[in-house]
Amino acid sequence: MADRTRCKTGIEVLDAELNGGFPIGSTVLISGGSGVGKTTLSMQFLANGVKYGDRGVFFTATETISKLKKYQSGYDFFDEKLLKTGEISIIDLWSISDRLGLNPERYDLEEATILFEVIRDITKELDAKRLIIDSITSLCFRLQEPEIIRDFIFKLGSSLTVMNCTTILTSEIPPKTFKYSIYEIEEFISDGILFLGDIERKGDLIRTLQVVKMRGTAHGRSKYVLTMSSKNGIELAPMLKSNI
Repeated sequence: MADRTRCKTGIEVLDAELNGGFPIGSTVLISGGSGVGKTTLSMQFLANGVKYGDRGVFFTATETISKLKKYQSGYDFFDEKLLKTGEISIIDLWSISDRLGLNPERYDLEEATILFEVIRDITKELDAKRLIIDSITSLCFRLQEPEIIRDFIFKLGSSLTVMNCTTILTSEIPPKTFKYSIYEIEEFISDGILFLGDIERKGDLIRTLQVVKMRGTAHGRSKYVLTMSSKNGIELAPMLKSNI
């Protein structure tokens, strides 16, 4: 019988590191620079969730829906049939914002609350148990004020927890920067942090993944080599057993 206190990522090594998966209802920050695999890991999390009976919703704030589908179509785990059946929904966050008539440059507290309520209501209507915002950095750029950012993420996480919906927020950081977010607020509100980075070896950039924190569960903090293949998507191998 499946452990319903855990939201399995479906990536075997990561689930083992997390002692079974993310605690259901948690908010997890996936931090890293450009090209380290944040979006792919997030989409694979949604696609694998379908196998466990979880519907998923992906709010994109960095790529158009057509580009997102094009880039993810190279992986076997991504099947556009899941979009047609409604098991996965992809929604352009800025299109919603425009339809609501929100300020395209900066949200005040009222506008941030409106957007939060729309995201919450869409998630409830879809009965989604897995949610992605890619990226929270782009959204925070419009929220700007630390108090509004903190309030938005806290209210979003709290409301989704009640719905047993597990959330991933992707966070963009500059290369070779040892921090988890641009605004340095998101990591304190989130329940967990996965840090995706790069290590240079003999002129090559090697992707890595490390669980930094995860409230509500014992977990390892080992650093893994991360590779991406069209067949398996995200693959992890211990650093000591890799060929680097």
